[in-house]
Amino acid sequence: MPKFDPASIRVVACDIFGTTVDWRTGVAGQITQIIAGNGQHLDAGAFADAWRDRYLPSLEHVNRGERDYVYLDTLHRESLDELLDDHGIANAFDDGARRRLVHAWHRLPAWDDAIQGLRRLRRRFVVTALSNGGFALLTNLVKAASLPFDCIVSADLARVYKPAPLAYLTAAELLDVAPDQVLMVAAHRWDIDGAREAGLSTAFLERPLERGPHRTADQATDVTSDLTVTSFHHLADALGC
Repeated sequence: MPKFDPASIRVVACDIFGTTVDWRTGVAGQITQIIAGNGQHLDAGAFADAWRDRYLPSLEHVNRGERDYVYLDTLHRESLDELLDDHGIANAFDDGARRRLVHAWHRLPAWDDAIQGLRRLRRRFVVTALSNGGFALLTNLVKAASLPFDCIVSADLARVYKPAPLAYLTAAELLDVAPDQVLMVAAHRWDIDGAREAGLSTAFLERPLERGPHRTADQATDVTSDLTVTSFHHLADALGC
């Protein structure tokens, strides 16, 4: 493997859920409010975990060609409907309540280092979101969290989901750079592996609390990447920003 050269990077592409924003805190908090408003009681954190656990399997059905491409809100809604049935509370949630729950993924808090760290990276690089989120979802999320991206590359543009190679290569093509001139930043092994296999450069960003306080997040010792960092500020330092 050739030695990683930071000077070759032109685009920093950031995963969103878990890497740039704290999905678990944001989703669980909104679940608590919506569930309570419907007169129900459950462990919002555990519900958010179970919802997220259905994420990758639902993407795989699309990437394997077992169904046509649908945007992430549709997959989230289908997983939500199944979970409400499993908990025996489906009758307590009408379509409006279910839509509010799905839209919880549109409003998530940025990690403390994200906004200022991204601003530092933008001094030298084009900085884009590269996410499986739908275009509307990402637009709403980026605006609500005040994330300073130069642009958004949604799975909607490739019509496949990460970790399929086309999801990453679409970002390189749209931004008119070679794949290895894109540095994919992610807190997940599967995302780093997918980007590397597509020919991108990679930076694993450790987020110990990405899956909450009681579950183990992906760790650097289990990930092969060009860089390993602990924050967006650490990444900016490593890239000379």
